[in-house]
Amino acid sequence: MTYTAADWPITAALLQFPHELRSGGTVQDADASVWMDVFTEVREAGFSNVDLFDGWVRPGDLSTQRLSELKATAQAAGVGAPAISAIRRSVIDAQNWEENLAYSHRTLEAAAQLGCEVVSFGLHQALTPAQREQLWFWTVEGHQDPVGDSETWNNAVTRIRELGNHAAELGLLLSLEMYEDTYIGTGDSAVRLLQDIDLHNVGLNPDLGNLVRVHRPIEDIHELISKTMPYANYWHVKNYLRDENVARGQYSALPAPLETGVISYREAFKVALEHGFQGIICAEHYGGDGLSVSASNQRYLREQILPKTTEYTLGTPLVAQGRQQPQAS
Repeated sequence: MTYTAADWPITAALLQFPHELRSGGTVQDADASVWMDVFTEVREAGFSNVDLFDGWVRPGDLSTQRLSELKATAQAAGVGAPAISAIRRSVIDAQNWEENLAYSHRTLEAAAQLGCEVVSFGLHQALTPAQREQLWFWTVEGHQDPVGDSETWNNAVTRIRELGNHAAELGLLLSLEMYEDTYIGTGDSAVRLLQDIDLHNVGLNPDLGNLVRVHRPIEDIHELISKTMPYANYWHVKNYLRDENVARGQYSALPAPLETGVISYREAFKVALEHGFQGIICAEHYGGDGLSVSASNQRYLREQILPKTTEYTLGTPLVAQGRQQPQAS
C-alpha cells in the first residue's frame, strides 16, 4: 500500500527509558506491569507504535514465554511493536563478534515471534569509558572500523549477509544503521557495503543525525541525502544544531527538533519518496524530555512533511519495500 501522513507507521524510540530500574533490577526481568507503564506513557504521548530499542529491553534474551508476555502487554496498552533496534552489537567486534552474531540471530527470532517487520543493526561498538563520562557521548571519538582492512570488511559482508538470509527466512527486513566511523559511516561506504551484501531484504537505516553531530568536519549533508535515501528501508530520524568555525578548527552540535536542525527533512523525504521509500519511521531525540520532543517530531512529519494523499509519484526502490502496515492493537 501507499502511505499518507495519516497512516504512515511512526514508532517512538525508547531512548529515555533506562534498562536499570530505580528500585533495583532491570527491565529485562521486571514484571509486565513495568512494561505496561512505559507503553502507556508512549501511547499517551501520541504514538501508536514503539521501536523495541534493546537498550531498554532485549527481546533476543527473553524466553518464548516472556516474549509472548511482552507482545500481549504492548497490545493491551494499545501500541504496535513493528521494529527492533539492536544497538552496539557489532558483528566485527574483534573480541565479542561471535557473541554479538549469536545475539543478533536471537533478536531476529524474537522479532518474528513478536510480529515485527524490521530489525535494525549497526556496526557501532560499546561506548568507551571516556564517552560514558561526557554529557553528550558523541563529543569524544569512539571505536573506528579499520579503513582499508579487506579482511574485516569481508567479515562484515559475510556476517551481515548471514543475518540477512536468516531475516528473509523469517519474513523480516534487515536495516543497517548509519553511524560515524563505521563501515556504514559515510554515504559511499554504506552503499558499497549494501552492494557487496547484495540481498533484496537488506537496506539502509539512514540515521543522518549520527553523522552530523560529531565535533569535526562532516560529509556534505545534501550529498549524504542523495546517496543514501535510495537504499532506505527503515529510518531513525533526529536532528542537531551545528556550529562550525573552520578557521579555528572548532565544531559543536546539540540535539534539536527535526524542523530546526541542520538536516532538512523536507529535502530528505522528497528524495526518499522519489526513490520509493515506504518504510517505518522511528522518531528519536536525546536529552531532557526526549519523548515529548519525539512526539513533536511526529506531529511535524505528519503535518508538514509526509504526503497528505496517495496521489504522489513513488520511484523504484533499490531495496525491497514489500511490507504490510503494522497493526497497533
